[in-house]
Amino acid sequence: MAGVSSESLAAALASLETKLAHASLELSTELFGALQVIDSNAGLRRALTDPARGASDKAGLVAQLLRGKVSADAEATVAGLATSRWSSARDIGDALEIVAANAAIMVAERQGGSAGLERLEEDLFAFIRVVGSSHDLQRALDDAQATTEAKCALALKLVPNASEASALLIRQAVASPRGLKPVALLERFVELVAKRQDRWIAQVSVTRDLTAEQFARLQAGLNNLYGRDLKINVNIDPELVGGIRVKVGDEVVDASIATRVSDLRRRLAG
Repeated sequence: MAGVSSESLAAALASLETKLAHASLELSTELFGALQVIDSNAGLRRALTDPARGASDKAGLVAQLLRGKVSADAEATVAGLATSRWSSARDIGDALEIVAANAAIMVAERQGGSAGLERLEEDLFAFIRVVGSSHDLQRALDDAQATTEAKCALALKLVPNASEASALLIRQAVASPRGLKPVALLERFVELVAKRQDRWIAQVSVTRDLTAEQFARLQAGLNNLYGRDLKINVNIDPELVGGIRVKVGDEVVDASIATRVSDLRRRLAG
């Protein structure tokens, strides 16, 4: 997904963050349900992504479909997607799937912090490993003659201690893989979990090993700066010349001498 679709997805994920203070996994379930409705109706997808159709008309269409059936947050999320711009009709469904999965991931994070994300990742990996190593299980989960309920029940037996968020994502991958194998879709969900975990990991580059006292000060300073307990990975990078570079998620704090010299050169050249 690129261009305007990528921008619309980023805006939807940013909006989702504001809805999670008191959200439960029900929000993710509702969004996946809305995805099923959209996926099942090509005409609806075209109407929701038609650039000639006004935003108010699209929001009204979403209201007709969802009002009274889902929460206000779920309706607002789908309406936000509908009133955004998309490169193709398919992109709105792909974006809604990502947003719905992220809703479950974010709830797991809010409830359990980094440990909640680690457990979610471990559960999904456990399913992927078991199914990936068994052709019989792969055939059973792909069996067109088996009911969705039967396939979901089998899938959850493979990870009996899965968390609620893990079980929700596993059920979704088995019930509605959207043209993929369930394992392939879960691998995409794992990538989303990993991306979310980056928010809890500080990648620190320095020119030489830190002493125990320096590491403790760095840990305390970063925890205070980001308001959470971060896992710190320290890498030795002689090219820095001096100073330190810290990357947490998409944010980079660069106080290295090499960067300052480079900045100075650019200013002089300009």
